[in-house]
Amino acid sequence: MELTTYEDWKHCITELCNIALTPEYIESRIADLNDVNNYQTQKFTSIWGEAHLKRTIGWFEQARQELKS
Repeated sequence: MELTTYEDWKHCITELCNIALTPEYIESRIADLNDVNNYQTQKFTSIWGEAHLKRTIGWFEQARQELKS
């Protein structure tokens, strides 16, 4: 499944992977994905590329905003 939209990504995280988008989880992922020295972030980038990393960070930021609404 190619994740090209926020809706695709959210469905994948919450429905297929059964991960709750809690404030703690969202903040943790945003911090990790913005840490260029984080091994998992380096691996993510090597597999999916810089553009997808930026999209993913943006989707986590969008989820953060949804929780604040």
